[in-house]
Amino acid sequence: MHQSPAGLCAGLPDSQHSCGGGRVRRQRSNSRSRSGFTVLELLVTCGIIGTLVSLILPAVGSAREAARQLQCKNQLKQIGIAIHCYHDTAGCLPAGWQFESTQKSLYSWSVPLLPYLEQRAVYEIVDRNQILAHPFNLSARRTSLAGFLCPSDIFDPTFILYEEQPAGGAGAAIMELPTASYVGVYGTVEADDGMPPPAGDGALVYAQTIRFRDLQRGLSNTAVVGERTMAMVPSTWLGVDLAGEDAACRVTGSNMTSPNCKLCDECEFSSRHPGGTSFLFGDGHVRFISESIDTKTYQQLACRSGQ
Repeated sequence: MHQSPAGLCAGLPDSQHSCGGGRVRRQRSNSRSRSGFTVLELLVTCGIIGTLVSLILPAVGSAREAARQLQCKNQLKQIGIAIHCYHDTAGCLPAGWQFESTQKSLYSWSVPLLPYLEQRAVYEIVDRNQILAHPFNLSARRTSLAGFLCPSDIFDPTFILYEEQPAGGAGAAIMELPTASYVGVYGTVEADDGMPPPAGDGALVYAQTIRFRDLQRGLSNTAVVGERTMAMVPSTWLGVDLAGEDAACRVTGSNMTSPNCKLCDECEFSSRHPGGTSFLFGDGHVRFISESIDTKTYQQLACRSGQ
């Protein structure tokens, strides 16, 4: 059947031209307009995003540091529990360090605590009757323990101990040792590896039997363990060779000046926490000590005597 041109155009949408004379023509519609961002709108949006980021990032950084500081405190609390367990068994606190028979190496207060920190396997690979350089102790010298590392600090799992040089500077490399962020409180005098070492007035000292009852200021007022950042001097949970630089200071610290003090030497306490350093006290609680603390008050916290 023959259909007229008008019939052919009857089914076409309105957007298309009407037919006439057998031709179909398309009209261009101007009814639709394009939408998008102008340059000004884009700049404003970028500015808002940048402002939000500048506000959020410090808050995120603060939250992360707060979490790291909490983890650091919890690790110190675990060390505190281990110290109490050791005291219950041995009847005294661990010595700040112990010499082996030849007195060429010293072993840290941390070593006898290992069985109480779920590290008996590590304890079994330490022979305190041999010098630290003995082949039997090689595995221990390469063993990093996460529980002794502050999460806010920047460190390598191990460090190289160099010979002490009387004129200063680094001597020959002696051995590789595991890193630690926590050292025992030797008191208000600097721990020295000379023979005999100076008598410390703190809780973890050499060649003295210290009991909890000897902490005359009270367990809650006597610091036992504190932090030291790796930027000051690498510390260790294991021990050191006495020929090494700052040997005794690798395992103990002194409270001669306030924490994080710009005048601190390698034997004092410090941390990467903003504003201060965390300390474990004799009763097992952990306190954050401000770097602005009065020096005399700070020194009293390190003394086991009541004066």
